[in-house]
Amino acid sequence: MWTFSSKYCCSCGPPQRRISPLERRLACLRFFGITGRALVAPLTWLAVTLLKGTYYECAASEFASVDHYSVFDKVTSSKREELLAGFPCDRPSASSDMILVRDEVALLHRYQSQMLGWILITLATTAILVSCCLARCCSPLPILQHHYWTHHLENERELFEQAAEEHSRLLIQQRLKQLFGFVPGSEDVTQIRIPSCQDWREISAPSVLCMEDATQSLYSSLGERVVGDSEEEKSGGIELKP
Repeated sequence: MWTFSSKYCCSCGPPQRRISPLERRLACLRFFGITGRALVAPLTWLAVTLLKGTYYECAASEFASVDHYSVFDKVTSSKREELLAGFPCDRPSASSDMILVRDEVALLHRYQSQMLGWILITLATTAILVSCCLARCCSPLPILQHHYWTHHLENERELFEQAAEEHSRLLIQQRLKQLFGFVPGSEDVTQIRIPSCQDWREISAPSVLCMEDATQSLYSSLGERVVGDSEEEKSGGIELKP
C-alpha cells in the first residue's frame, strides 16, 4: 500500500503529469486487491472467535433476557446484572436453579455466536466471489495479460531490491575506502588513511536525501567532503608493508 500510494501521491514526481484512465482502473484494481488481502487475517480471526463462542458469551451474558425465569423474580436489577455478568466465570457456589439458568443462557449465546460466525463466513465468501468477478469484468486487461502484469510487478520489485542492495554496498564501500583507505573484508591492505577532524565533523552532520537543486541525491552520512577529496589527499596515507 505504501508503494502504491507513493507512486501517485509523492511530491517528487512531475507536477503536470496526467494519469490516464487505464492507469486509474489498474490503480483501483490493485487498491481493492491489497485491501481484500489485508482483511483476510482479521476476518478469519473474528470468524473463528464467533464459532468458538467464548468471547461472545462473556460480552453478551450481562444483557441476557432472564425475565421468564422465576429465580430472578425477587432479585434487584443491579444484583441481576452482577449475577448475569458472572455467568461465564462458572462459580461453583451458585444454587442448582441458577446453574440451570446459567447453562441455558450460555448455550443460547453459543448458538447466537456460531450463527453470527457462519453469517460472517457466508457474507465474506460471497463478497470475495463478487469482488473477484467484478474485478475481472472491469479489468482493462485480458486474463493472460493480467497474469503477466502481476508477475512483471513482482519480478520488478524483487530485482530492484537486489540491485539497490548491491548498488548501496558498492557505494558505501567506495566511500569507506576514500575515508579509511581500505574496504572491510579486503585481504590485501597496503595503505590506510587517517581521517582528519574535519572528516569526522563532515560525516557526523545530518544528511538530506533529495535536495531540489542538487544533480545527485546524497544517501550517505559519510558526506560530500569525503567524496570530494582530491587524489593528492588520498595518496597521503600510511603505507603498510608486509
